[in-house]
Amino acid sequence: MINDTMVPWPADLAEVYRAAGCWRGRPLGSYVWDWAERWGERTAVVDGDHRLSYLDLALSVDALAERFALLGLRPGDSVLVQLPNRWEFVVVTLACFRLGVVPVMMLPPHREHELTSIGAHVRAKALIVPDVWRGYDHQALAHRVAASLPEPAQVLVAGSQVRSGSVGLRALLTPRGDGGARRRWLDERAPAASDVALFLLSGGTTGIPKLINRTHDDYEYNIRSCARACAFGPDTVYLAVLPAGHNFTLGSPGILGALHSGGRVVLLPSPHPETAFKAIETERVTATSAVPAVALTWMAAAEAGRYDLSSLRHIHVGGSVLAPEIAARVGPALGCRLQQVYGMAEGLICYTGADAPAEVAHATQGRPVSPYDQLLVVDRDGRPVAPGEIGELLTRGPYTPRGYYDAADQNAISFTPDGWYRTGDLVRVTADGHVVVCGRVKELINRGGEKISAGEIETLVQELPQVAEVAAVPVPDPAVGERVCVFVRLNPGHRLTLEEIASALTARGLAAFKIPERLEVVDELPHTPVGKPDKKALRRLLVAAPAEVA
Repeated sequence: MINDTMVPWPADLAEVYRAAGCWRGRPLGSYVWDWAERWGERTAVVDGDHRLSYLDLALSVDALAERFALLGLRPGDSVLVQLPNRWEFVVVTLACFRLGVVPVMMLPPHREHELTSIGAHVRAKALIVPDVWRGYDHQALAHRVAASLPEPAQVLVAGSQVRSGSVGLRALLTPRGDGGARRRWLDERAPAASDVALFLLSGGTTGIPKLINRTHDDYEYNIRSCARACAFGPDTVYLAVLPAGHNFTLGSPGILGALHSGGRVVLLPSPHPETAFKAIETERVTATSAVPAVALTWMAAAEAGRYDLSSLRHIHVGGSVLAPEIAARVGPALGCRLQQVYGMAEGLICYTGADAPAEVAHATQGRPVSPYDQLLVVDRDGRPVAPGEIGELLTRGPYTPRGYYDAADQNAISFTPDGWYRTGDLVRVTADGHVVVCGRVKELINRGGEKISAGEIETLVQELPQVAEVAAVPVPDPAVGERVCVFVRLNPGHRLTLEEIASALTARGLAAFKIPERLEVVDELPHTPVGKPDKKALRRLLVAAPAEVA
């Protein structure tokens, strides 16, 4: 069983978290009827013309949870959920929580390699997919994967093109019979709050993602703490444009944070500015989440002034670091306040305050959302660095699990014996407790023995007015091992040379060995499914790309 292979929190710490009110001892699915009884006919979810009230949502969730049980799914069973940003995603996720089935949050771009490996690892009993999405036949993909898994797995399909051998999801969502009896039946079979509620995927860009088991207790606290940090309430209208299965969009505070606060969730299949701005104007959106690449695109598009964005109060930007000069432009360009976020599906979330002063909102990635989060910044030998110095961040706390699912070898690398999670991020912590992200331990470029942080170079190059987006990667070199190459996407009408970059960075006082020695100007940077620059793809481009070298 899944819960038997989870690395638990120490019993004494678990008791502290319960006594402090972090862990409430309730499964996530039990909140659905709290919301319905409190907010009833208020709109909860908007997907185009499809709207669900809180009562509609609760009835649909219970109907689907009951039908899951009739299909043979049991508490503790895992299902792969590969749905785009559609209303069915919300109902499926909550129905899983209600029954105690564990959803694995796959992303729409995943294919056989990821689905088969992860499905086998968790012994998935079902795959829940769209019929066709963006021209790709996910239903056929799901059947290929199901046939390759070691145990039988059903295929549930959201859409109108349900083929023989699949189960149509929408037919399962219609409430039938006695809703009160169904509710009582599900209440009696609710999972324990300490059970695994869902699997999130690690954010790595190479290999099969690791599985992060989040319990009902810890994920509810994650949601609640982030919602408080972002000042979510019943008047919140949250726009979800990043993949719904990603932790940032799902629960930090995202979709679940808005619902937990009595707000409204607006779902869009992509962050395209035209579509997003229209939704902001129509639904009077108050908050949304974006990665820097999306924020930069929106900033440029907002100059046209075609849409009324005046309802927008906050944009949460995370995933990679914004240069302070760029961060300072986000709010004015979109007519709202910027909240920077630094976090990970493995747990720790930091936010700048909803009303933070400019020097905090623009130059840091915020404070932890919980007073029980612990941060430790260490050097290469694992020794704490002096206050304010840069080192690798280690963390632990009430919503940071103590290990990946069924991954003893990886856990020995990623977690210390006393439960600290090694983030792999280079940070410094200011005197008032704000985290400033400086790069990745594994994104160090080794030039002749001198270690260069890719994040540091990216931050400085992004300050140049010509640059819309930048990524720094190592390029192999026989003389010094590696040199710094920067890929840049330019702002319209601008040009940039390697000499100009070198001159600007030298003027900033950057060490000579850190100055980029190769420049690649591209129309678009490739991105991972969650919107970060895809450095693996960029390194492949280096093989054939013509270079401008110093």
